Amino acid sequence: MTIYYSLTFLLLAAEMATFCLLVSPLPFTVRKKLFHFLSESPIVAKVAYGLKISFIFVGILFLDALQRMFRVTAESEMAKTGGQGTATHDARTDFAARKFYAQRNTYLTGFCLFLSLVLTRTFSIILDLIHTQEEYAKLKKVVGASAKGDQSKQIEELKKKLAASEAKDRDFANLKKQAAQQAAEVDRLVGRHNEATGAVSDKKLD
Repeated sequence: MTIYYSLTFLLLAAEMATFCLLVSPLPFTVRKKLFHFLSESPIVAKVAYGLKISFIFVGILFLDALQRMFRVTAESEMAKTGGQGTATHDARTDFAARKFYAQRNTYLTGFCLFLSLVLTRTFSIILDLIHTQEEYAKLKKVVGASAKGDQSKQIEELKKKLAASEAKDRDFANLKKQAAQQAAEVDRLVGRHNEATGAVSDKKLD
């Protein structure tokens, strides 16, 4: 395998390792720090820019490998048709080897390009999910604080209503007590008046 296909294989292996790291079940705090570092670090941005350029060359290699695979397949079919099956063992082996190498290079570069798209999309989806979870946590805190504030206000209002009700009850009890005292005083005065009136009438009769 030539040097550029070897580099393509190493790039594919690095993509597979990165994909396993992205989808691994990491704790939310670790995942958040990792993705914030990957999305905000200038060094990672420079590496990503270099990878984009390398993927352009991988795309060129993919087109070249695809063209070679079609050409080798066509030559193999022509040899079978033209020779009527009389090709030597070495010729058949040579066509099979060339076809295998062409297919290998096509699959290698194709999977490398496909996995790059999968990695890009997976990274953006997980990053959006982390931002959504952060916004949800902030919103939950705000709602919880407002709910606690509303509950404290309601408790204060209920305390005020209870104090006012207790004050009214005390006023009513005092008023009732005063009314009872006044009624007792009136009864006492009426009794004394009746006694005085009865005594005067008895004197007049005598």
